[in-house]
Amino acid sequence: MLSTRGQKSAASQDIRWRFAPGGNNRYDKVTNPRGVVPFGTAENCLMHKELKEFVAQNVKIPSVAFTYRFSTAGGPRFSIALAAHVNEYFHPFSPIKAEDTITASGLTAIHAMLGYSLGDPGDAILVARPIYGRFELDFGNTAGLEIVYADVAGADPFEEEAVGAYEHALAEASSRGVNVKAVLIVNPNNPLGRCYPSATLRQIMSFCQKHDLHLISDEVYALSVYPTSEPDPTPFTSVLTLDSSSLIDQDKLHVLYGMSKDFAAAGLRLGTLISRNKLLLKSLAANIRFHNPSGMSVAIGTAILEDRTFVKSFLEMSRARLAGAREYAVDCLQAAGVKIASGGNAGFFLYIDLSPWLPHGLEGKEREYALAQRLLDGGVGLHPCEEHNEKPGWFRLVFSLERELLFEGLKR
Repeated sequence: MLSTRGQKSAASQDIRWRFAPGGNNRYDKVTNPRGVVPFGTAENCLMHKELKEFVAQNVKIPSVAFTYRFSTAGGPRFSIALAAHVNEYFHPFSPIKAEDTITASGLTAIHAMLGYSLGDPGDAILVARPIYGRFELDFGNTAGLEIVYADVAGADPFEEEAVGAYEHALAEASSRGVNVKAVLIVNPNNPLGRCYPSATLRQIMSFCQKHDLHLISDEVYALSVYPTSEPDPTPFTSVLTLDSSSLIDQDKLHVLYGMSKDFAAAGLRLGTLISRNKLLLKSLAANIRFHNPSGMSVAIGTAILEDRTFVKSFLEMSRARLAGAREYAVDCLQAAGVKIASGGNAGFFLYIDLSPWLPHGLEGKEREYALAQRLLDGGVGLHPCEEHNEKPGWFRLVFSLERELLFEGLKR
C-alpha cells in the first residue's frame, strides 16, 4: 500500500517512548488535577505573558503578509532584522548579512533540508554524547542520515581533549563504511546547559578541516545564559565570534538560530540557517517551498526583532526568571538526593541522574522505560533514553514551566 519509505515513516510512530506521552493530559489545578506535569518539552513558559502583551499591542499584520512573497525563506524584512540581531548579540568577527540567512518553518525543517543537502542516504552526522535525541529524526526521517555518537568515556565533553573521541568515532564509522559528512554541536549544550570554551570550538573546527567535514553549530539557546551558583561557568561564545578563517573553510561553517527558545516563541516556527556557503543556501532555497514560514509568523517575528528596546528588556527578564526557576528546581532535587550534572548556566533544563532508582531484573533500555512509566503513573512526564548518555538513568528535566506547574511537578 505504501512505499518503502512511507512504511518506514509509519513504523517510526510505533517505537516505544519515541514520542513523549501525556501531551493531551496536561495538569491543571482546576480542570485536570490528575493530569501529567510535562518535564520533557523544552519551552520557556515563563515569558508567554509578556510575549502575548507585546504582540497584542505592537503587531499589525500587513495585507502583504497574505502573499507568498512576504514570507518566502523568511522574507526581506525578517532576514534584515535577524541579521542585525545576530550582529548585536553574537558579535561575529565578520558581520552577518541578510543574504547569509535562510528561514524556514522551524529549525526542525532546517535540519531536514540541511541533511538533505549535505549528505546522501546512509551518510552520517557526528555528535558527542549526551545530546538532544531528536536529531535522529530531524536528519533521518527525510534525508536518511545516521547519527554517529562520540563517547568521551567520562571525560569533560567541553574540554579540548574530548575531540579525541571525535577521532575515534570517525574512524569507527569509517570502518563500518559509514561516510560522516558533518560534526554537529549544540552550544549552549542540550541537555547539559553548558557553553563551549573558545579553545574547544577552535579545536573542533581544526578537526573538521583536517577531515574535510562541515561544522554545524546549533546556537538556539545562545541568549538564554544566566547567573547560577555554579563555580566558574563558561560564558557563551558563538563560532561566528571567532576569527576562524585559518581554522576551517568558511563554506563549511554553519550556524542554526531561531525564535523558539530565546524568545519563548516555539509556536511561531521560525528557524534560520546562517551560512556563507552560497551553494548550500541555493540548495535549501530549492526545497524551501515545502517548509516556508507563514506570513503571520514572519510579521510577528519581524516586529519583535525590530523593537530593540523590547528585545533587550525581554531577554534580561527571561534570564532572571530562568535563573530563579533553575535555582528552585536545583534546591528541591538536591534535597531529595538527586544528583545533577554540574556546570550548567544556560537553557531550560537540568540533567539529572535517576540511576539509583532504576528497577532491577530488567536489561538495557527496559530499565529506563520502566522508571519512566512509574513516574508517568505518578503524574510526572520525563522522557527515557532520549539524550543518549553513555550510562543509563540520566533524564533531562525542563524547569522553565509555569510556577504552579513546576511546584506541583517537583512535589510529585
